Amino acid sequence: MATIRVAVTQAEPVWLDLAESVHKACGLIVEAAEGGARIVAFAEAWLPGYPGWIWARPVDFELQTRYIYNSLAIESDEMEQLKATAKKHSIAVVLGFSERSPSNSLYIAQAIISPQGDLALHRRKVKPTHMERTIFGDGSGDDLTNVVELDFGAPLGKIKVGTLACWEHTQPLLKYHSITQGEVIHISMWPPIDPTTGVDHPGLWSMTTEGCQNLSQTYAVESGTYVLHSTSVCNQAGIDAMGTHNGLSCRQPGGGHSCIIGPDGRRLTSPLGDGKAGTEGILYGDLDLTKVVATRGFLDIVGHYSRPDLLWLGVDKQQKEVVIPKLAAKQPEAEQDTT
Repeated sequence: MATIRVAVTQAEPVWLDLAESVHKACGLIVEAAEGGARIVAFAEAWLPGYPGWIWARPVDFELQTRYIYNSLAIESDEMEQLKATAKKHSIAVVLGFSERSPSNSLYIAQAIISPQGDLALHRRKVKPTHMERTIFGDGSGDDLTNVVELDFGAPLGKIKVGTLACWEHTQPLLKYHSITQGEVIHISMWPPIDPTTGVDHPGLWSMTTEGCQNLSQTYAVESGTYVLHSTSVCNQAGIDAMGTHNGLSCRQPGGGHSCIIGPDGRRLTSPLGDGKAGTEGILYGDLDLTKVVATRGFLDIVGHYSRPDLLWLGVDKQQKEVVIPKLAAKQPEAEQDTT
């Protein structure tokens, strides 16, 4: 029986402070490894914290500029620090972060760092959600690759691990493409999320604690994978830093509702802190990977339970660039000698 121990964080970043958030992330990576985990999962845009103010006001020049300066670049000392920590402790890290491009654009990004300390996968959220588009750009074709095979050595061997961000779990075509890549463990990343207040809830139920967990559980059912549902915490420090007291997100302390979901959709873990949403910590789970195989014997939507003769998915994975070199003009073919 192949069993792997995993860790799911439920933690508050050091808001809008990249250096301190990376320091805290490295501490959580070490803690997870010391707890016996071979994979540790973080929430959406955990570095340097999800920009909750976008759901309170559409424009904030000061906070947006600070957020750009504190977002993580792929080629950076901070990324090297994270990779080195993963390698030292032989643990895979699945990280959600705000990515700062060389031109200072921002993207909701995800990285999978291997136990060997390599950046095995880097992708961007294909389409930011609603108000997220006020500060984040779109992903492109190569961001459709969201699953990578990681080598954990004997006795586990190689395991395919994938990830999507937040409401990407509402997109049937994107999910189907993800499932075709053969992942066994999936990390679903979410911002701080609040429980519904009932039928008169001011926002969408699908944005609440219950709605987001429902989406992760549905993904588990559809894919037959274990799902590590990671949410971040936003306590008073975050509310004060971002001024979100009257917003749709991060308006009250809490937000943390991480859990582990089995390949048939059932929740496997109890809430941290007896369900107190402001509790920080790490959830652990020992995943029996044979259950993935057993589940797919009943339900494999890209295999025996599919009808590609009737329904199929078209995909364009080419990266779209802002500059495309002009092709050299085709030279006319030499006239044939008819003499």
